Amino acid sequence: MGSDLQEAIKQLLALIDQVEEPLRSSFQNMHQGYPTETLIRFLKAREWSVPKAHKMLVDCLNWRIQNEIDNILAKPIIPRDLYRTVRDSQLIGLSGYSKEGLPVFAIGVGLSTFDKASVHYYVQSHIQINEYRDRIVLPATTRKHGRHIGTCIKILDMTGLKFSALSQIKLLTAISTVDDLNYPEKTDTYFIVNVPYIFSACWKVVKPLLQERTRKKVQVLQGSGRDELLKIMDYASLPHFCTREGSGSSRYSSSGSSDCYSLDHTFHQELYDYINQQSLIQQLPKPIKQGSFHVDVPEPDPQDTKIFATIESELQKIGDANGTTI
Repeated sequence: MGSDLQEAIKQLLALIDQVEEPLRSSFQNMHQGYPTETLIRFLKAREWSVPKAHKMLVDCLNWRIQNEIDNILAKPIIPRDLYRTVRDSQLIGLSGYSKEGLPVFAIGVGLSTFDKASVHYYVQSHIQINEYRDRIVLPATTRKHGRHIGTCIKILDMTGLKFSALSQIKLLTAISTVDDLNYPEKTDTYFIVNVPYIFSACWKVVKPLLQERTRKKVQVLQGSGRDELLKIMDYASLPHFCTREGSGSSRYSSSGSSDCYSLDHTFHQELYDYINQQSLIQQLPKPIKQGSFHVDVPEPDPQDTKIFATIESELQKIGDANGTTI
């Protein structure tokens, strides 16, 4: 660790030590015993500028307090049938771990419909998975490997991506904004698989807009990416859509490997049970039947707004060129 970085960490820590309760408690809940590594994430996200990283972190802590994020794992989405519909239309799951111990999250970008519940449920569900990852999954793999593991790997399946994805831009922007501003630098690498033409066309115009550190994290793989992914993880940790040798995918692989998106998968069962147990322990007021837990989405970074506007424009152009109504 260079002297400049050490000085930046020292300065940022001194600033954070001055914040009042309950921001300090929320910071402790966030860093899970690794304050230095957390400060480095925010510094990296703001190009090592201490003032900018300080503002970002304080804004994040205020967001956590104002939206009761520290208690979000005690706020179940009820009833269970509603939560199942969220899981069936917001495809994400923990498929396993890399050889280095990083959690591997699979995301069905192309097949997620986000049309079974209000936007608030999808944002709530996404944040709950983030918090469960940071408070339960990452500390567990850290203990197992005897060294700090604070990031994950994400494998994005583009199977089924269509022009109609334009209708999801608003929701995806909200989720991306929550991650960028409040969970920065939590993903080590994004692997993108089963890529159709529509993604390739959008990627060509979006890639130059990304910051260099983000571009370096993104790897677009050929077909299902199976062979490349097996270099960093065992076969058992591959998402079901990566178990084929060629391109193409489905929600269920031909080999019969489990669908990590499903509420019946071990990860989602443990997450669901944990949230319900925490609700009973903390005895927080339960929401009205099917009442969602509203989280304020921060204003996106202007550069992120530009990126999503570019995606929207490119999708529109592709749709127009193909005579497709969006």
